Amino acid sequence: MKFSKYTVISMLLLVSIAAIYRAIPGRPWGFAPQFAMAIFGGAMIKDKKLAIVLPLLSLLLSDLLYELLYINGLTEIKGFYAGMWMNYLIFGSLTIVGFLVNGEKIASIAKGALAAPTIFFLVSNLATWAGNGGFQRPKTLSGLFQAYVDGIPFYANSLVATVVFGAVLFGGQYIIAKWSSRRQVA
Repeated sequence: MKFSKYTVISMLLLVSIAAIYRAIPGRPWGFAPQFAMAIFGGAMIKDKKLAIVLPLLSLLLSDLLYELLYINGLTEIKGFYAGMWMNYLIFGSLTIVGFLVNGEKIASIAKGALAAPTIFFLVSNLATWAGNGGFQRPKTLSGLFQAYVDGIPFYANSLVATVVFGAVLFGGQYIIAKWSSRRQVA
């Protein structure tokens, strides 16, 4: 598939801005645009491989920025850590949620904005608990529930962020499409 130079520049700009935003120190945990990017990419980009790669590239770039900030003593958050491959695997699969979203229907977009962070929350907290990550909760049912409770602040912020950034992406796409169709008619 061939892209215009403006499309390529737009995609790289979106990936870069999202990566930089995610790595800003002091930002609320989980409040980042990557889930919305995954849903938007899955719903709107015809090339499914590209739809998966763009949000993953943004995640990788932001982890690289986190690591650079960590190395320079500007944050306590490491960019690269043991088990991060699992987050990439889970996150990459969220683009599949976007494949099921009709980008022209608000109800479908809203369902995707609820589904992606929820899936990530459920699977990533289960994986963290099972792999002795996080607060290393005991391998009991109550330990699993505590692992989910530990993740609630991240989950709440990711839900809000997905709605906000999803509105920006899908709304921006809608406005650009309307503007473009009016220009072609004139």
